[in-house]
Amino acid sequence: MSKTTIWLLSIAVVCALTFQWVTAPANPPASPGGARNLANGEVVFNIAGCASCHSAPKAEGEEKLLLAGGKRFPTEFGVFIAPNISPDPSQGIGGWNEATFLNAVLNGVSLEGEHYYPAFPYASYARMTASDAADLWAYIQTLPPSSASSQPSEVGFPFSIRRGLGLWKRLHVRTGSIQEIGEADPVLARGRYLVEGPGHCGECHTPRDISGGMVLANWLGGAPSPDGPGRIPALAGPNAKVGEWSVVDIAEYLRSGFTPEYDSAGGAMVDVIENTAKLSDEDRMAIATYLKTL
Repeated sequence: MSKTTIWLLSIAVVCALTFQWVTAPANPPASPGGARNLANGEVVFNIAGCASCHSAPKAEGEEKLLLAGGKRFPTEFGVFIAPNISPDPSQGIGGWNEATFLNAVLNGVSLEGEHYYPAFPYASYARMTASDAADLWAYIQTLPPSSASSQPSEVGFPFSIRRGLGLWKRLHVRTGSIQEIGEADPVLARGRYLVEGPGHCGECHTPRDISGGMVLANWLGGAPSPDGPGRIPALAGPNAKVGEWSVVDIAEYLRSGFTPEYDSAGGAMVDVIENTAKLSDEDRMAIATYLKTL
């Protein structure tokens, strides 16, 4: 074997080992101490929109608490199908433990140790506290189980190589706050946390780059609609119509879906309003206060 061949093989081995290292899934985070708060878990469940994605297609009312999965989300990278996350021990996540759930929500890592596709909005959930994620886990355990089988997402090569998502995470997953609020205001801080973290508002309202990552330099600046023609409106910047609304107007929209012009929410925002309407008046005002600063 020539020296050149040995040299090339050595480089290939180093590259392969480096790729394995930089794309390795994260270890499960430590479970927080203390008792679990089911009431807070329900709040997190609502603001995180769990039922909006993971209930069965066309489910309404209380049926949405049966997290059987099956909804299809077409994208330019393939069709992602929401899995069963009910507490069923075989088809859902009832056989998981809390650490596995926290690893999924906060790190985007599956039970098998593989990267989840970022159609699961862990790029935002990464800003959620471990305590809130643990409360969410406890709350989901109280919901009805479903024996429906999860369907695999329809994703072709090269996006089917999940290991490569480790590089995507290094580029796009951050745990720190996006927007500096410049003051120690607990209402603003709560609003920022809900919007940037569990509320994952940026996942729809922020434009994305060629890899599908949010362009944080244009945070909440509006984006093409994933459902077809049209755009998701801007919530920040000079083109944000919501900037003309008062804090009370924004909070009312999050409760009823009605704008100050007596128009009503449409499209995917209908599901969002269904979730934010279940929040406390204080949380809706916190979200509105934060959005108004943008």
